[in-house]
Parts: sequence; structure tokens; C-alpha cells
Amino acid sequence: MNKFIKYIPHVLAVFSSLIFLDSLRYKFTDHPNTQEIFGRLNDWAAGLGADGLFAHTGLFSQYTIGSAELVASGLLLLGVLPKLRRLQALGALLGISVMTGAISFHLFTPLGIDPNNDGGGLFAMACLVWLSCATLLVWRRKQLLALLYGVKKALFAA
Repeated sequence: MNKFIKYIPHVLAVFSSLIFLDSLRYKFTDHPNTQEIFGRLNDWAAGLGADGLFAHTGLFSQYTIGSAELVASGLLLLGVLPKLRRLQALGALLGISVMTGAISFHLFTPLGIDPNNDGGGLFAMACLVWLSCATLLVWRRKQLLALLYGVKKALFAA
């Protein structure tokens, strides 16, 4: 059994990466479903005085979010390699950050959990990726802390 347990982080990393990478074909090709989601979010933000926040050139555009998902996928997959294991923790941190935003926008804006009439599948995948990344962060916490310590040391070297 212990033989299989050591592969759990890699399965979680590959699962999350596949979900992220699959979504890129919608985000990077300006698919109508993506236009609907980001259009609704932009209309909501406009009502709060932040028009353009989710537009094509906005701070949180589909291209910005898609790029973050692409980077997270790369880090998660590179972390499968033993010498790059710490990158998996960094990918999980980026992944959980993106998915926290996605879940929050589904729950706390007019977007709702079923914006594309897919039975909530998109929302469910966001929740599963969030759980996978959270599990990876717990599993790779030592690598993440070492990585953060190294960044701190590099930034604040005397």
C-alpha cells in the first residue's frame, strides 16, 4: 500500500493540470462560454464601478486567468521530477489561488454555479481542483516552506 501512497501527489498534480490545460482551449480561443462567464463578471464589476476588470484587456481577463492556469500546470507537472519537487508546491499554491477566486466568483456574484447550463460541471471541477491543490499544499508543505524561506533569504539578504 505504501508503494501507491507515494504516487498520490503526482496523481493530484496531473489531475489539476489536465483540468487547467483543458480550460485553456476555451479561454485562449475566446469561446462563447468564456465570453458569457467573463461578460457576466464584467457587468457585475461595472455595477461596482470597476468596468473593464474582467474585459479582454482587464486585470482579471480570461487571458490573465488562463496564463496563471498555464503556469500552475507547468509547475505542477515539473514537480513530478524529483529534483524539481518544490515546484509542485508552488504550482499548488498558484492553483489554489486561482481556484479560490473562481469558486468565490461562482458563489458570491450573479455568475452562479451553472453559468453555462452544464449542470454545475465547471463549478464542480473548480472545487475538485481546489481540493487537489489544497491536499498537495499539505503534502508538500516542507518544500513550500523551504522555497518561501529561500525567497525571503534572497530578497532580504544583508
